[in-house]
Amino acid sequence: MAATINHDRSADLAARSVIPAVTIIFTVLIMIAVAIIWSARRTDKNGLALERRIALSVGDIALDHFDASFRRARWSGKPLREALPTLVRNIDTQHAFDVVGLLEAGETEPEIIATRDTGYPQIHAIARQAIASGLRRQAATAASARLPGRAYLLAGRHVVLMIATPAAGGTTAFAFRVLDAGMLTALGAAAGLRHLHLTVDPENYDSDNLATLPNGPEAVAAALSWEPRRSGQAMLHDVLPVVIFGACLLLLFSILIFMRIRKVIVEMLVAEQHAKHLAGHDSLTGLANRASFMEQLRRELVRLRRDNGSLAVMFIDLDKFKDVNDTLGHGAGDRLLVNVAQRLSAQLRGADTLARLGGDEFAVVQTQVRNISDTEALARRLLAALQAPFDLDGREAYVGVSIGIVMSPANGGIAEELIRHADVALYRSKSEGRNRFSFFETRMDASARMRNLVENDLRRAIENDELTLHYQPQVAADASRIVAMEALVRWDHPAHGQIAPGEFISLAEERGLIVPLGEWVLRRALSDARAWPGMTISINVSAVQFKQRDFVATVARIIEETGFDPSLLEIELTESVVVQDADGAEDAIVELRAMGVRLALDDFGTGYSSLIYLRRFAFDKIKIDKSFLESMEATGESAILVHSVVHLGRALGLTVIAEGVETEEQRRFLQAVGCHQLQGFLFSKPVPAADVARLLEIGHLRPKAA
Repeated sequence: MAATINHDRSADLAARSVIPAVTIIFTVLIMIAVAIIWSARRTDKNGLALERRIALSVGDIALDHFDASFRRARWSGKPLREALPTLVRNIDTQHAFDVVGLLEAGETEPEIIATRDTGYPQIHAIARQAIASGLRRQAATAASARLPGRAYLLAGRHVVLMIATPAAGGTTAFAFRVLDAGMLTALGAAAGLRHLHLTVDPENYDSDNLATLPNGPEAVAAALSWEPRRSGQAMLHDVLPVVIFGACLLLLFSILIFMRIRKVIVEMLVAEQHAKHLAGHDSLTGLANRASFMEQLRRELVRLRRDNGSLAVMFIDLDKFKDVNDTLGHGAGDRLLVNVAQRLSAQLRGADTLARLGGDEFAVVQTQVRNISDTEALARRLLAALQAPFDLDGREAYVGVSIGIVMSPANGGIAEELIRHADVALYRSKSEGRNRFSFFETRMDASARMRNLVENDLRRAIENDELTLHYQPQVAADASRIVAMEALVRWDHPAHGQIAPGEFISLAEERGLIVPLGEWVLRRALSDARAWPGMTISINVSAVQFKQRDFVATVARIIEETGFDPSLLEIELTESVVVQDADGAEDAIVELRAMGVRLALDDFGTGYSSLIYLRRFAFDKIKIDKSFLESMEATGESAILVHSVVHLGRALGLTVIAEGVETEEQRRFLQAVGCHQLQGFLFSKPVPAADVARLLEIGHLRPKAA
């Protein structure tokens, strides 16, 4: 279909490009040809008219020559009878007369004085007939008995050119010559007429090629004829083939140009189609990209409103994809994405749309949804399709998938709104354990808006120093004295009030804000602690912050900037820090201990709690997680675990502290099993820095009454 479309479009575009130009050129050529033909005919017509005028004057020109000869003979000083014979002996035969003679007054028969050998045996008869014809003409036109001075006379089928002039005593001298072929040829050459000849029966000839002889009624029966030059026809004969040849060349050239333009247009259309495909599709998987997905979703929503149907939008995010990239390389990661796209596509119907939004994120538009169970079934098929391992160059890789689903029109009818809701549902799936699917619920949207708000405002709060620190005392097990202060960050939002640390700290880790937040907490805590000489400050450090390459250097820089004693700084780390990168963690811990900083293992008992980590890493303190104390009974399982942890810590020479102590019974139990330090609301809630001095003045914290 694409090739056909390209063929049709290319032919149409090529035709629209070439045909106007060719039409104009052909029109110009036709106009030139018409102009040449018209000009040729006009030239021939004008040439014929000119030649006709020339032919009409040929006789007069000849008479002028003969008249000059006759006059020279007459005025030569000799008697006329002696002078006339010289006219037939003229060296220039073109001007020689055939017959000369005298006609006495009152006579009708001329006296032939001399003749030239002309080859006309009837020359004398012709002469007499010419004289008689001249006399008849004179009688018809004038009363004079003299012959006319010059005339063309017809004698039978011969035209005679005669010169007559009066002589002494009423005698008329005459001389004439028959207009033969030789003389006509000579006259034609002098006049520029080709093949001049005499036509004595002009009715049988084209009048355009004839010039009637003048001066005499008899002359109408004779005419001069010649071969017209027709220079226009000659020009047409020479030029028109060139024009036709040029038109043929132009036609051939136009065809070649048409084919070339068509080829170029086809290439352009293919490139355009390829560019459009690339603009709307992912280059790696061939799936629709984000822009194309949004366009398709909008079309489906329009159809949905028209048909009163339902559809589902799914956001799909791969779990553990980063591990594949890190361990097998980005090439293997690309092949994995292609395989994932193929498996997902196999689970969809033809009316559904699968797109790759970027990275390891995919999206689906499921159309013609009858009820929510259709969407649940598709989600389960997608989860199952990715359960089997992927073969990446002989190595197996496993990935899970988290899916967020939103229904339309139940949860909105605007594309952007549905995309946002699907993203919220995806976040829910990932936060609840991954490799599962979640449907969007209205309450999720409020939570998502809060996260977006927190993210935008938290960055500004860190930059503008709008956060605060509260400090919670850590006391000796007998509550006799305060041994340390744990710094806890607080955020009093100007519009939303107090935001729980659990909300914005986890968000800071997700959005990459935990590093600047951690640096702010460390710098502020050490600055505050300068007012409490000798007091240990305990600060929580997230795994993301601790894994930064410059973490130890940052701690050292802040200690130097604040002038704080590093031996009074205690950094609390969770077990996940040492599990994810044991070698890197060990190097950092060694450097921190070399500086004099003490280290505590936080939330002990909730993670791996392996003795290997306690032996390998030089921790100074372990902190028992408060979850063990929430439902602890003196003889319960949690009590046994706490008792074991305390004895383990003491056996390893570590300080053991329990957090979340809220009742006197918990305090007495922990003191009895040998716990060194306690922390919790039983002694004090976290207080602002301004209240720490008051607590330190007391020197010890008496447990609050239950």
